[in-house]
Amino acid sequence: MDTTLAPTRSNLMKVKDELSFSRLGYELLDQKRSILVSELLTLVDQAIDYDNRVEDALKEAREALQNAVLTMGRLKVANLIGAVNIDSSIELGERRVMGVTLPKVNTTFSGEGPFFSPEGTSMLSEIALNKFSDALSLMGQMAELKVSIMKLSREVKKTIRKVNSLEKLVIPEKESTVRYLNDRIDEAERESFILMKAVKNRLERLEGQSGK
Repeated sequence: MDTTLAPTRSNLMKVKDELSFSRLGYELLDQKRSILVSELLTLVDQAIDYDNRVEDALKEAREALQNAVLTMGRLKVANLIGAVNIDSSIELGERRVMGVTLPKVNTTFSGEGPFFSPEGTSMLSEIALNKFSDALSLMGQMAELKVSIMKLSREVKKTIRKVNSLEKLVIPEKESTVRYLNDRIDEAERESFILMKAVKNRLERLEGQSGK
């Protein structure tokens, strides 16, 4: 409660306007908090799913590579690495959720297969290559989700602090100040009314005495 303000109607209206603005800010921030929390929970669920998918994809890629090694031999598979001519690119974009900028990651691979000569090789090498490409694409999506979760978590914490500050400090203080100013103004008006009534009664008595 701010007791330094003079108990005037103008100050009362000013504090009431500030109180209305604080309440509006609280409602908007509370809505923002709900939307951010909902989005955060959705991304967490997606991250759990992608975590499992990445783990499965890497497992399949390793198994495919092992099968290729067992079939063709470790040395031949190692020599085939130089025959791979694939261009990869990671495109970074962004999207916004309630003012929060979140990343968008798109991993692409370009190249014309088959990448190996069929003579003395096996399709298992192609399969292993495709499996690792799929795993890398999923890892890009996983990175997007993890960065988004970190950013949203920070924003949710900031928003919660602001909401709590408005709810527990700013709004109650403004309400107390409004009550204080109302009480002081009412008290001053009562005192003014009593004083004016006393002055009026005294004037009437003086007029009555002068008329005799």
